Amino acid sequence: MEKKSLRDVAVSGKRVFIRVDYNVPMDKAGNITNDTRIRATLPTLKYLLENNAAVIIGSHLGRPKGQKVPEYTLAPIAKRLSELLGQEVKFAPDCIGPVVTEMAQSLQAGQVLLLENLRYYKEEEKNDAKFSSELAGLAEIAINDAFGVSHRAHASVEGITKFIPAVAGFLMEKEISFLGKAVSNPARPFVAIIGGAKVSDKIGVIDNLLSKVDTLIIGGGMANTFIAAQGYQTGKSLIEGDKLELARELMDKAKTTGVKLLLPTDVVIADQFAADAQHKTVGLDAIEADWMALDIGPATAAKYAAALKTAQTVVWNGPMGVFEFDAFAKGTEAVAQAVAASSAISIVGGGDSIAALEKTGLAEQISHISTGGGASLEFLEGKVLPGIAALADK
Repeated sequence: MEKKSLRDVAVSGKRVFIRVDYNVPMDKAGNITNDTRIRATLPTLKYLLENNAAVIIGSHLGRPKGQKVPEYTLAPIAKRLSELLGQEVKFAPDCIGPVVTEMAQSLQAGQVLLLENLRYYKEEEKNDAKFSSELAGLAEIAINDAFGVSHRAHASVEGITKFIPAVAGFLMEKEISFLGKAVSNPARPFVAIIGGAKVSDKIGVIDNLLSKVDTLIIGGGMANTFIAAQGYQTGKSLIEGDKLELARELMDKAKTTGVKLLLPTDVVIADQFAADAQHKTVGLDAIEADWMALDIGPATAAKYAAALKTAQTVVWNGPMGVFEFDAFAKGTEAVAQAVAASSAISIVGGGDSIAALEKTGLAEQISHISTGGGASLEFLEGKVLPGIAALADK
């Protein structure tokens, strides 16, 4: 997938619209609690400024659903971005309209303008042509540096490309490079770790990866469905009863394709879903009727870590247990440590997996942390992402 990046276009003296993903967590007072997504775009923004572009930034925040909801204003982001860039970031009171057009047209080379929340307009998510053309009218070139929304055909992501040429930013380029290589030409052994609550959320990914990986590791709530599919009693554990047959089919597919499918052999069970629940480690044949599995056990964690030792490519998406509760975070932490210690090219996606890495202080030891949860999953499923497909080919 050879797409043009901003290195392939002349930006000097041009007004450039850049779509970013500044959907960052904030507290009730409107303070940004984690600015990772903002910092991730700095290389692209600095390149544009050093090359004399006038930079117009568009993003969404939260789910205002086409309404101007004050709590979803991007004003605090303009302030934080000004600090990170060491220069004033002008803030537009809207993202389209005569005031915004005037602000964009008077923007000088080396200046930055952040637009108000794109999703204040329902036309953004509907990929409305008129809205797309209004956004395009602000600039001469579009850059997509928002991998996290590229699985959505939205106006600022896909629609705008019908009116002005569009290329990838450095963050997008990195995502395409790492994930693309993992899917099409991975260094082997290739190990994928898939966790999270439900099999149904990740069927497509598991199915696609079974034709690509050497080893597939399953953890989290979804592992309970595989445990039940093997005939074990799972007590009050979260399972998807309507997905038992599918779990068996996936186990059979692993056998026929020669993929090592690693499933838990022991689990940490609890008497209730709570941080202070009574808990103990048991084998799969000893899950009690009124208890629930909330983490993989230590023997399983050790087995998973051993499989990662020889890996040359690792993709990880989803926690191994209810890692928000310390008592049930040990499986996820053990996997995080094993991925970080591995000499493999490691790619981690999904908010919970990234949060676990940050909690353990291991994020720096990962080759690539993907900024897109849903987008990285769809990429790994082999789906075409509209935001990437719309970019100019090399």
